[in-house]
Amino acid sequence: MAANNHTMPTLGRTSQPIGHLWLCQQLPNECATKSRSTAAPKLTRKAWRDLVEINTYSNMTIEPFTDHEIYGVEEHWTYPVSYGDCEDYVLMKRKILMDRGWPPSSLLITVVKREDGEGHAVLTVRTDKGDFVLDNLQPEVKRWHKTPYRFLKRQSERHSGHWITIDDPRTQVARY
Repeated sequence: MAANNHTMPTLGRTSQPIGHLWLCQQLPNECATKSRSTAAPKLTRKAWRDLVEINTYSNMTIEPFTDHEIYGVEEHWTYPVSYGDCEDYVLMKRKILMDRGWPPSSLLITVVKREDGEGHAVLTVRTDKGDFVLDNLQPEVKRWHKTPYRFLKRQSERHSGHWITIDDPRTQVARY
């Protein structure tokens, strides 16, 4: 699929992260959403306020801890109550935005590599103005290509249980 800098270019289906597979087994509805329409919603002033507010609220509400510290395992995706890791922040942000009327096809869990090579998860929000990232490590909502990450894969906008490869064409990633 061809794309400009504002829209993340994607390829075909890829493997589902093990933590997401576990989440799907525990909460099957999380992975059963099939979207007929995958049109990106309009980025209105209210929609932008939603993104900024939810990113800020989640980042300030949840205390960061690794899954190993909390559960004694490497990967455990769940909705956080007061603490969690990157995937937990993503799930919280996604749920709150869906509760506010955002379509699931525009709120995609995304796996990236940080500058230090560590894996990380962010929420990609598809809009008619391009793809934006909500991240627990950064207070600002940014366009995907303005982040310091190498994008690997994300949920499919057509089916919440499927994942697709991201064709990150950048030879250099942005610096914060």
